[in-house]
Amino acid sequence: MGMDRLEDQVEKEGRDLSILEAVIENGPIGIVRLAEETGVPKHKVRYSLRMLEDDELIEPTPQGAIPVDNIDERVATINDGIDRLVEQLDGLRDVFSSTE
Repeated sequence: MGMDRLEDQVEKEGRDLSILEAVIENGPIGIVRLAEETGVPKHKVRYSLRMLEDDELIEPTPQGAIPVDNIDERVATINDGIDRLVEQLDGLRDVFSSTE
């Protein structure tokens, strides 16, 4: 049922969020330091930074990535979305549990 694809996507999103957390805590921060801080390979850090910039969560500067001004609001929205997804997944598990 595409569980591998879903797991891969969740892993990627988790990586992006760990990069975002490091930018919030340490910004401005560059790719090399992000890789060191998170243990994520540089090529994946670069990709995550691009996704976070596309999602308007970070901004590039000559000194490194920084969080956007309204990052607290954005993080709250992300957390709300994660909570909704968890509820949906729990609902799906309940559907399949009732068939056992």
